[in-house]
Amino acid sequence: MAQEPSRLRLTSVFAGVLIAGLASGTALAQGTLRIGMTASDIPLTTGQTDNGGEGMRFMGYTVYDSLINWDMSKFDKPSDLTPGLATSWGTDAADKTKWTFKLRDGVKFHDGSEWTAEVAVWNFEKLLNKDAPQFDPRQSAQGRSRIPAIASYKAVDKLTLEIITKSPDATLPYQLAWIMFSSKAQFEKLKTWDEVAKTPSGTGPWKMAAFVPRERAELVPNADYWDKARVPKLDKLVLIPLPEPNARVAALRSGQVDWIEAPAPDTVASLKSSGFTIITNAYPHNWTWHLSRAEGSPWNDIRIRKAANLAVDREGMKELLSGLMIPATGFFPPGHQWFGNPSFKVKTDLAEAKKLMKEAGYGPDKPLTTKVLISPSGSGQMLPLPMNEFVQQNLAEIGLKIQFEVVEWNTLINIWRAGSKHESSRGGTAMNYSYFIQDPFTGVIRHLQCNLAPPAGTNWGHYCDPEMDKLFDEVRNTFDPAAQTKVMQKIHEKYVDDAIFLMITHDVNPRAMTSKVKGFVQAQNWFQDFSGITMTK
Repeated sequence: MAQEPSRLRLTSVFAGVLIAGLASGTALAQGTLRIGMTASDIPLTTGQTDNGGEGMRFMGYTVYDSLINWDMSKFDKPSDLTPGLATSWGTDAADKTKWTFKLRDGVKFHDGSEWTAEVAVWNFEKLLNKDAPQFDPRQSAQGRSRIPAIASYKAVDKLTLEIITKSPDATLPYQLAWIMFSSKAQFEKLKTWDEVAKTPSGTGPWKMAAFVPRERAELVPNADYWDKARVPKLDKLVLIPLPEPNARVAALRSGQVDWIEAPAPDTVASLKSSGFTIITNAYPHNWTWHLSRAEGSPWNDIRIRKAANLAVDREGMKELLSGLMIPATGFFPPGHQWFGNPSFKVKTDLAEAKKLMKEAGYGPDKPLTTKVLISPSGSGQMLPLPMNEFVQQNLAEIGLKIQFEVVEWNTLINIWRAGSKHESSRGGTAMNYSYFIQDPFTGVIRHLQCNLAPPAGTNWGHYCDPEMDKLFDEVRNTFDPAAQTKVMQKIHEKYVDDAIFLMITHDVNPRAMTSKVKGFVQAQNWFQDFSGITMTK
């Protein structure tokens, strides 16, 4: 089978020339920032990126915009939504399923074509309508599941878009923040998405100037970007796939790149002593065990769930990770706007943990044995093997004997989609899975809503609590942001008070860079803004 043109391998000769040029650095202009990504390939360039949150970070919110963007300008508080290609939005007073979006006037795609409501509809069709000429299975696979609320959409006039949801759903703005908008004119000119991938056209602050699959992408400023505060200051941004942590560190040390994502924790001290800068911040991503609530699961006993949460030595794990984590006190990080005030305090208290286990009929002299599904590596999994072994030792102290079923990351994803009752779970009663927790649906609702148990959705553990479902309905029907925040706090309080997950840690999204990199503000967000960065000589 022929490979897709947008994913063709370089010839060995061309690859050698490219790597030599990269290593020398002589051809790099002043003001060029070279970033070593954790991805093994350049993220899909046509609009809806692949490679998870990192793909959106580097090829989504750079080249493209959404109707509703994320405010990535602050480091000291969690990011919130902000107007993007829409200047305002809201529901009909008499019909909460009808949303009206007023679109930003005067916005141009990189190819010079206009942004309009008709183009917005065309973009929804590329994701949701299999019969549309512009439908793209690759982009649809990335974007369709992000907007489950949408029933229909239409252009009311040039700058007015109407979206109808299947039922009232106040989480729609968060869903739309995942959807990037491509140029209709560019597709109609080039005829196929494979061709568009080579010269993509968005409305974002960066334009793609060069693209070599599996090797590099070069982005240059869009001087005509509609948000003048976000017109990039750099001459060029170069993205280089370097999936292996030690290879990224070596590239940074040798001067082949100026910045790397996710340095290996055991290299942080030496990088700092060598003059490199390590930047971290809280962001909406957690590292948990998702506990099965299927019949027969030991985790149906709240005493055992709470005991496990009280047994984990999170400060000890922080030492293991060279400080690159925030100990969990809930499903959301401490200080998050949705944290609320849970009554159950997630902390280390072995005496209380042993007491709860004894009440449940277990202890070090009479252990409870159960199996947990884990992966050796994978997107957002931090360092899963040593971290899970650390938790295993902690739980053994209170009489929880954990056996691991280690499977490859993509296999784990398939098991997660199949659910804990499926034979693919191999008797596992918990799963180590990292969760993106930036919006209400993706971060919370899909994990626990009764009717989203597999195969209908991704409620892997088959959890079902009518009280939680009522809260989910309430957040969907609460359209005032401040009131919605209060409902989300109630949801999180129930998450913690019922100890629904084993809450272990939060990633801090570490980056290592040379001292030449100036002006970067690390937002508490999966995505980041590279527009304010400059490079010193």
